[in-house]
Amino acid sequence: MKRLLRPFWWWLDYVYAGWQQWRSLFRRRPPRQFGVGDPELPAVILLPGVYETWLFLEPLATRLNKRGHRIFAIPELSFNRMPVLRSAEVVAAAIGRLSAEHGITEFVLLAHSKGGLIGKKLMVSEHPGLLGMVAISTPFNGSSYAQYLPTSTLRAFSPNDEVLKELLTQLHANTNIVSIYAEFDPHIPGKSAIVGGQNIELPINGHFLLLGNGLLGDTVETAIGAIQGTAASNP
Repeated sequence: MKRLLRPFWWWLDYVYAGWQQWRSLFRRRPPRQFGVGDPELPAVILLPGVYETWLFLEPLATRLNKRGHRIFAIPELSFNRMPVLRSAEVVAAAIGRLSAEHGITEFVLLAHSKGGLIGKKLMVSEHPGLLGMVAISTPFNGSSYAQYLPTSTLRAFSPNDEVLKELLTQLHANTNIVSIYAEFDPHIPGKSAIVGGQNIELPINGHFLLLGNGLLGDTVETAIGAIQGTAASNP
């Protein structure tokens, strides 16, 4: 029965993504209150996926902001079409600027899809103040569908991509990564488990659709709390 419903979930996933992309045309920056919170808590840096903006992560960001976390987007990513390595450079520079402007000393990455690959590169580089990452629906092992896609931006998620293969060898950063993914992801048939990290498969569907799911919100909150606790016990 679940397999029979997969075309429906696939369609619904694209409807959700299309709606968020439409909204992104009119809301380029997060609300100001996202930058207000408890400075004793780690800030949260949003890393959306390819062709996405911070709005895809808005439901999660809103929850975390209500819990006291300051939330920051990276406007320089725009719709996140740059190669992963270049994106990581842009994000690293932006985090340096944000740290200076807002006094950020500790932060956690909250990533979706391609954003998790960018975040993995930052973690490999051991960026100062970076405690860990919660990655949602990230193709750490690539996607077997990517090699058939029409643009180089999307084909970069092939398991044969040199950047992905290099990141896979960098195991030391994985212990501070929590990878969360759906039971059925239309875009990543091999799922998003990462060797040496914490892997959480949720009984929900979608690559984009799960971003607005309350169960994901609960799981992300718990994961960020655990990362913060681990950092506090290992100063």
